[in-house]
Amino acid sequence: MANVTTPLLASDRRETDPDSDPSNDSEDALQGQSRSTQTGRSWHMRLRESLLFAWALLATAGILVLAVWASHQQQTSFEKPAGKRNLIFMVSDGMGPASLSMTRSFRQYTEGLEYGDTLTLDKHFWGSSRTRSSSSLVTDSAAGATAFSCGKKSYNGAISMLPDSTPCGTVLEAAKKAGYHTGLVVTTDITDATPACFASHVDVRSQNDDIAVQEVGNGTLGRVVDLMFGGGRCHFLPNGAEGGCRQDDIDVVKMAKNEYGWNYIGDRPAFDEFWEGKKEVPLPMLGLFADTDIPFELDRRNMNEIYPSLSEMAKTALRALDKATEGSDNGFFLMIEGSRIDHAGHGNDPAAQVREVLEYDRTFKAVLDFLEESHTPGVLVATSDHETGGLSVSRQVHAEYPQYLWYPAVLANASSSSEHLAHRLHSHLAQSSDNSTDKLKKYINNELIIPGFGIHDASDEELAALASHPEQAQYLFAYMISVRAQIGWSTHGHSAVDVNIYSSGGPGAEAIRGNVENTDVGKYLRDYLNVDVDAITEELNKNIQSKRNLDMIGYEIAADTTDKVSALNEDHWVAHEELETARST
Repeated sequence: MANVTTPLLASDRRETDPDSDPSNDSEDALQGQSRSTQTGRSWHMRLRESLLFAWALLATAGILVLAVWASHQQQTSFEKPAGKRNLIFMVSDGMGPASLSMTRSFRQYTEGLEYGDTLTLDKHFWGSSRTRSSSSLVTDSAAGATAFSCGKKSYNGAISMLPDSTPCGTVLEAAKKAGYHTGLVVTTDITDATPACFASHVDVRSQNDDIAVQEVGNGTLGRVVDLMFGGGRCHFLPNGAEGGCRQDDIDVVKMAKNEYGWNYIGDRPAFDEFWEGKKEVPLPMLGLFADTDIPFELDRRNMNEIYPSLSEMAKTALRALDKATEGSDNGFFLMIEGSRIDHAGHGNDPAAQVREVLEYDRTFKAVLDFLEESHTPGVLVATSDHETGGLSVSRQVHAEYPQYLWYPAVLANASSSSEHLAHRLHSHLAQSSDNSTDKLKKYINNELIIPGFGIHDASDEELAALASHPEQAQYLFAYMISVRAQIGWSTHGHSAVDVNIYSSGGPGAEAIRGNVENTDVGKYLRDYLNVDVDAITEELNKNIQSKRNLDMIGYEIAADTTDKVSALNEDHWVAHEELETARST
């Protein structure tokens, strides 16, 4: 009999005589213990079992290898889509993951929403992007946008130029060459780094005057853009003209209209004729609605009769490009940038930034709605070039153990940006004859801080700092609101944090799932449109007269751009602030 130590299926019989009952052989066979397996043929069975095991192991390994290869192929390549298609690429300049978290909570607070009510962007999260440039672990917008436009890494400051100072073809240029219509919509200067990287090539981003003429068509490839909406009018007007900031006497608006066939609008009433559908937008169309940047959304909404919003410009551009491609075999490529998220980060202004992100989210939804309603297949891809400000959605304001909270109500109370209040202070100083400290402190508190921020507890130290150092007013105003909201910042520049990717999904979009390089985003754009960016690079380099050919065709540029090192060392945000300060006084 079996006992507790007897193995399962072990025989309870003792050894038997070979001449015993044959029926025992049948029972032994069922237990794998027939005479044949116990004697001469056992080594054959063991060999067979070993071979079968080895075969199964190899087959399993092969299947695993094939599965990994198939997954890799799916993420790195895809069958090029056939037929007409549209591609909308959105850039949230300077927006990191913390900006989304702050804006989501702000919206839930101000609209009385449950914690599960998220942004449209949240619902279309796709992956994340690594952002370093070829020259630094912390990229700037120029190198970041070059990664998107060319699919190549380059140095900080490069506008679609490679480290060897040769131009790289862009997806927009290749799309235009392939028969697509193209567009750029931004809320900053249209010659700023991100839009510039899709339609121009210069060594350093500060060459705004040369960027402007290339964008309208004065370059090796001719006109490659069909629609441009944004700010930056001053770079299109000659030096000495009202609102002009060029270093030469070239009227780029006149050049655009007379030599390259552009239609031009320069104010909100002219835009509204197209926005409201009273007229169809004639292409090519150049719309410049501000001398420099369109104001922060927090301020713009109080000047709605002067400046269009990002979502209004984007919707108008989508409608115009869709109409223009109705009878075409090709669709369009449109780049839309939420430009001033970055500026709010540079200024460490959380009240301005949440409104910028909300407007970007509204624009993202508008693009999704367009794709849903369109008869032409299309894809939306959105990401950031980098994060700005080193934002932390909490702040330790005392030496004691930190509190686990922040206050969205402080941001909700603000009706003006720190930039707008600083401009008002500078204008007051320029116009007032009595700027004694006491009177200035009273003006700052009663006319700026209380009505602009809803802050009623400004300290004497804060007011004295503003009165004594008005040149630092923007940063001081932003500090006041950040501390009270318990929002932290680590820098007035960029950070190296990975940024989010969002998408509507579509053919091949798995290539940018997970954590990818920013250049992978650029490669996906060209792959989806099935355009030859390398051929554009070859054409640019074949026609360029030298590696440093920065002169305009038929014109003489006044700016000295020979000192590349000096230009690269100039911080673009400092230059931006100097220009804004000069124009506000």
